[in-house]
Amino acid sequence: MHANQVISVERLRQRYGDHEAVAGVSFEVGEGELFALLGTNGAGKTTTMETLEGFRPAGAGTVRVLGRDPYRERRAVRPQIGIMLQEGGFWGDLTVAETTAHWRGFTPRARPAAEVLGLVGLEDRAGVKVRQLSGGQKRRLDLALALLARPRVLFLDEPTTGMDPEARHATWRIVRDLVRDGTTVLLTTHYLEEAEQLADRLAIMHRGVIEQTGTVAEVVAGHGDRITFQMPERLQVRELPALGGVPAEITVDGGRATAAYTVRGDGLQAGLYELLRWADASGVALDGLQARSASLEDVFLRTATAAATPEGASR
Repeated sequence: MHANQVISVERLRQRYGDHEAVAGVSFEVGEGELFALLGTNGAGKTTTMETLEGFRPAGAGTVRVLGRDPYRERRAVRPQIGIMLQEGGFWGDLTVAETTAHWRGFTPRARPAAEVLGLVGLEDRAGVKVRQLSGGQKRRLDLALALLARPRVLFLDEPTTGMDPEARHATWRIVRDLVRDGTTVLLTTHYLEEAEQLADRLAIMHRGVIEQTGTVAEVVAGHGDRITFQMPERLQVRELPALGGVPAEITVDGGRATAAYTVRGDGLQAGLYELLRWADASGVALDGLQARSASLEDVFLRTATAAATPEGASR
């Protein structure tokens, strides 16, 4: 448990009729920590986020933000949090400056408009109507409005959707600066690189429960490194070596077969050496040979494969 806990979720359950969308989720986030909540569409992460943001009460279990129930004590919690939703619902005919001024009217102790627009790089777009902004610029405006109150806790829901790579990296720098200054951030994203770059810790949800949690290194550690190559023609699968006693896995895509080995622990170098010795002795060319460490994408895709069932249709 973190020494200074800001977000606490204990055995949270949420139902939609007969369907249990969140089935006993528990995690905590400490002060100045960025926690990424990942999962396929329908894993239950949006429902979890909405509960923490105070939009719905917990069906069962407890949630606390800054030590308070975010739904029942909304008036105490809301001024201290910032929420960047997937869609801001702006009025298209207002300018960026007018939109910011409008939101400042609802925000106690709001940052000056010029400060917050400068923070997200929109100062030169202040006079532009919102409907004329690009998708990425609208997301930066969403972020600016979420930061108006100088929040202690910031909820980011797919914050860089629609941004080009330059804008995405600029947004990452903003988020890193916020965390460095002590802001606690709960992030959902489909960009796994984003989670790898930003998250101190993360959780991967599947069918309403957390299947993996920890730092990126901890989450990927048990999933093994990969050695892959194109299956040589006129070679039978049974002729392939077993690296460290592990047989090859064969996949076929578009008529081309690929052989893959999952190597555990620190066996990548030894496994690759064993494979190359076998290929040299057998006179076999290993076209497309690749050796790489496990990644968060590997872990996520394995979870997603399991989630692609009718039972995995939570929100």
